[in-house]
Amino acid sequence: MKYIHSASNPQVKQWKKLLTKKERDKTGTFIVEGFHLVEEALLSNRLEEIVVSENTGLPPSWDYGDIPVTMVTKEIIQSLSDTETPQGIIAICRQQEINLDQLNGNKYLLIDAVQDPGNLGTMIRTADAAGVDAIIVGDGSVDIYNPKVLRSGQGSHFHLPILRGNISEWIHRLKEEDIPVYGTALENAKEYTEINATGNFALIVGNEGKGVSKTILTETTANLYIPIYGKSESLNVAIATGILLYYLRN
Repeated sequence: MKYIHSASNPQVKQWKKLLTKKERDKTGTFIVEGFHLVEEALLSNRLEEIVVSENTGLPPSWDYGDIPVTMVTKEIIQSLSDTETPQGIIAICRQQEINLDQLNGNKYLLIDAVQDPGNLGTMIRTADAAGVDAIIVGDGSVDIYNPKVLRSGQGSHFHLPILRGNISEWIHRLKEEDIPVYGTALENAKEYTEINATGNFALIVGNEGKGVSKTILTETTANLYIPIYGKSESLNVAIATGILLYYLRN
């Protein structure tokens, strides 16, 4: 086990760069933090290195084999952490590699320009729970490997394919595969319960303030809305996503 005690160590500087999207994209790696996410990364075989602070032990049940483990000071862990009270462990992970030719399924979530990390992470976690086969994150959305997105996703990043893509191109592809594509909108839309849910679907949800792009809404099979019975103007996009995914899958 290596021990690094200096924050000016080149390895520490490289880890810190992974807190930026630019470096994550450049290297194809990202950081996860906390015992739960590190264990999920370990189980997915996408873990490259474990970093622990002094006096932090690894669970004896973990089989990390030849994966390198580096011990650092608490100050270094704090500098790499996105939380106020770090658990003393992070891991460097490989980004997901997806072969589009091998991607198959009949339940998709398409995300158009969702910018809040907590919302995106919650939607990924919810889609995982609802048995979605793949998630497509379109232009204008927050980075899927943003630390807050990862934390809100609670490990679901390691459970299903999540890829960046052009929403319009995916609509065309899914329609060619006879998968109905449902947008979400407040106007010129059907109440979601009017759709005969067959478990075969692609759902598009959109930006917190503007919703799904009007251009995209013209390309869908149908557009859906969830009725509001109280005085609230709208539902949080992550909550709406959960309601619709569970309805459409059944």
